[in-house]
Amino acid sequence: MKINIGSADRKLRAFVVAPVLVVAGLLVGPAGWLAIVLYALAGVMLATSAVSFCPLYALLGLRSVPEQKVTTSAAERTVSQ
Repeated sequence: MKINIGSADRKLRAFVVAPVLVVAGLLVGPAGWLAIVLYALAGVMLATSAVSFCPLYALLGLRSVPEQKVTTSAAERTVSQ
């Protein structure tokens, strides 16, 4: 698995989205079917933020982590020239 979730996205999922989903689940009734769906979505948000990989992002070709630039050292540049 390649990392496709950046640190800001991870924090947003873990500290904003998941708690809001849990509170919404409690407000609609802790044992109702909608609450169970909201709890499951909160679990998915926490899991994807923990592993820094979102299967939906991979399916859609999205990334919220910046691309890493490959740098070459001066010695490697002189050898290749």
